[in-house]
Amino acid sequence: MVLSVEVLCKEAQQCEQKQRKKYTATLEQLSAFEVLLDEVYVDCRPKPSDYDTRRDLLRIFNEIAKEVYGYSADAPVVEVFGSFSMDLFCVKSDLDLSVNFTNRKVNITREKKIQTLRKFSKKFYLLQRNGFVYGVNPVTTARVPVLKVVDRGTEIECDISVENWDGISKSKTIYMIGAIDERFRKLSFLMKAWAKAQNINSAKDQTLNSLSIILLVAFHLQTRNPPILPPFSALFRDGNDSLAVESSVCEFSNYGISNKESVAELFVSLLNKLLSVEKLWSEGLSASTFEGSWISRTRGFGVGHINVEDFADRSQNVARAVGAAEVKKIYSCIQLSVQHIFDFFSKKIGGNSLREFLFGQDLASKLAGTGTAKSIAKGIQACASGKKEVQSVALSEGNKKTVPVDSILTKSRTSARSPRGMAQGKRKLLGPTDSSLTKRSRTDDWLGGTFSELSRRQPGQQPMPYYLTNSWEPVAMISREAMYNRPQPVSFEPTYGRMRFAKPSGHPNQIAPTVPHMFPSRPLIGSQISYEPLRHPVGYPNSVYDSRHSSAYFLPPHPRSF
Repeated sequence: MVLSVEVLCKEAQQCEQKQRKKYTATLEQLSAFEVLLDEVYVDCRPKPSDYDTRRDLLRIFNEIAKEVYGYSADAPVVEVFGSFSMDLFCVKSDLDLSVNFTNRKVNITREKKIQTLRKFSKKFYLLQRNGFVYGVNPVTTARVPVLKVVDRGTEIECDISVENWDGISKSKTIYMIGAIDERFRKLSFLMKAWAKAQNINSAKDQTLNSLSIILLVAFHLQTRNPPILPPFSALFRDGNDSLAVESSVCEFSNYGISNKESVAELFVSLLNKLLSVEKLWSEGLSASTFEGSWISRTRGFGVGHINVEDFADRSQNVARAVGAAEVKKIYSCIQLSVQHIFDFFSKKIGGNSLREFLFGQDLASKLAGTGTAKSIAKGIQACASGKKEVQSVALSEGNKKTVPVDSILTKSRTSARSPRGMAQGKRKLLGPTDSSLTKRSRTDDWLGGTFSELSRRQPGQQPMPYYLTNSWEPVAMISREAMYNRPQPVSFEPTYGRMRFAKPSGHPNQIAPTVPHMFPSRPLIGSQISYEPLRHPVGYPNSVYDSRHSSAYFLPPHPRSF
């Protein structure tokens, strides 16, 4: 039976008040819990290298798309969405990708999406046979067809969909809403970490997906007194496109400044709120972030075991995957978590025991060995703000990660000869901490004045990543050893009318610049170099640079003719 909105809202409020009286905490107890949550948040937040790894994977997937569809203007663009674009991801989070053929929201048929995924799957099966990826699995029966693939080096699972503009739009919206109040981003991150540790954060296992957790957090902040976030309807009054939402978000900056609740208070009260409405979901109770209040699901669709309204399509329930048996598991985890928190308040258990139960044994052991993780907060804050320059951060001994030299495997690859007849030589296979798809090594950026964290490591500690397909890739990044095993680039000096071998100078991971005319059969291959900073200007025929005094070097179209 579905009750009216008024009856459901009144009953939900009464249940929440009863639950609040049952569990009360003092300011001192909440302060201790706040310190614990701060430690967990700082330690779980991704490091600058984690951002770099995912950006590299995104770039490589775009290169793969060009290989699949050809180096032309018709090649699709791979865009990221989900937790990474929301800045709510952790080290083990999946990477959600969308293959887009258009720059506008144009719906294509389901058959076309499946056909595209099958085309990509052929390429990834080839990479899987060569040991770069594993777990290639096209799921074409899902509501949104997806291709799953796991990068062997980083163990990052990538979920590839086609023209997923809905996911891209939602991700941008949630990211912008996070700018209204920092507590939304922090509480969302902690709730996701809690759900992951409790094994209740997986739609394929019929538990809560990440979007439903984030929207439950947003709904909780909307229903506080005073509210911390506005109803999403206020943000969408001028439209739900990115520009309109961004303009509205600016107007609601510091909207919840009058609410002084800490993240610890909000964490506990959210769990209590969910406990109080356990019996009301089946009666049609639904959390609506669009209206910022409880509503009744009476719009002609079934009532789920947990109901969280989709703010972009209000007819949908983002928690529809939750099963009958799984909802009992979810509420068992919530009940036990609340009980452990209040056992901590009454000093029946210690902080390490609470951390272990809420966020997993691995994290608890790590924090116990390192103490507080405040020493890395500055680097995380700089990365989250979008700055490329990240200062050196002192890590404790427990946080230092080194890769033994023995774990770095080196192998000679004998494959097809290049168009110029140059052998590929030795190439280094990747160790367990590197991406098997990443082909950009960390180079110092002379244009932006930055220096990557990875390039500061000593040789032998970290293998340089690269990407290599069966076809010869002239701009593939190479290892330090391969730099000197490979024939040196040719330097053309028009003044002298002859060739000579150039001696590469500078950083050992530097790659030789190239131009579009290098390989006539693949005229656009030279444009790939634009992803990398160049130490010297590239010399072109009839270049404006004075080649007599320039240190530029390049491969002319036909070296033998000079």
